Amino acid sequence: MSTRTLVSPATLARPRGRAVYWTVFGAVVVLFALAFLFPVYWMVSGAMKSPDEVARTPPTLVPEQWHLSGYTDAWDLMQLPQHLWNTVVQAAGAWVFQLVFCTAAAYALSKLKPAFGKVILGGILATLMVPAQALVVPKYLTVADLPLIHTSLLNDPLAIWLPAVANAFNLYLLKRFFDQLPRDVLEAAEIDGAGKLRTLWSIVLPMSRPVLGVVSIFALVAVWQDFLWPLMVFSDTGKQPISVALVQLSQNIQLTVLIAAMVIASIPMVALFLVFQRHIIAGISAGSTKG
Repeated sequence: MSTRTLVSPATLARPRGRAVYWTVFGAVVVLFALAFLFPVYWMVSGAMKSPDEVARTPPTLVPEQWHLSGYTDAWDLMQLPQHLWNTVVQAAGAWVFQLVFCTAAAYALSKLKPAFGKVILGGILATLMVPAQALVVPKYLTVADLPLIHTSLLNDPLAIWLPAVANAFNLYLLKRFFDQLPRDVLEAAEIDGAGKLRTLWSIVLPMSRPVLGVVSIFALVAVWQDFLWPLMVFSDTGKQPISVALVQLSQNIQLTVLIAAMVIASIPMVALFLVFQRHIIAGISAGSTKG
């Protein structure tokens, strides 16, 4: 069975055809690279310009003088170490809670087949149809006066961690992946005497590393970029994450310092993606085929 391509093999076999093909291919790659990398360069270089130069019209492509003071001022004046640490604590806690509880719930719904499991799953998926903004007020009232124990979680990382557990999308993503795991492997573990928890820990989780990587990225990015909910629950400026602090402290700050602060705040998420990009791609492709 022949495969149809944009350029025929006969054309590629000729020197002129190969030259044209690789020229067009290289030009397209360069254009796409510039389209994605130029905004990053513009933000990084903008923090190195003087306040007058960054506001100049038309703008300069390359700074006339390279100033690193914008980054040092942002680090000190906007108290970035403290707010970055607050964000790390909140994101890491939400990631751990979500990974533990969503994985347990997805495994139970997929492999343990509880009574009314489909009804429960349908109710969980129904929450995806509710706009996130509509849940802000009920969540705030719940966090401000926790039912039964009547305590407030305001200005507490638990106010970020506990609501993050209820993530229907990540739960469904995990369940769909667990549904595709080979039944023979799980039955072999059961014959060898492994219980449900042992099977989950020793068999299911090692096979689920790709999807766990995707869920981890989703969980961390959701907390890292969230603004409205941390703004509501953290009135103490010393406990606010970086997303809220950048807005709260930007009123009397020079534009170059603010741009530098945004560059520094974006570095952890960019580094996280670059480190785990293989797991992200593997997790996305693993959920697309049944195996």
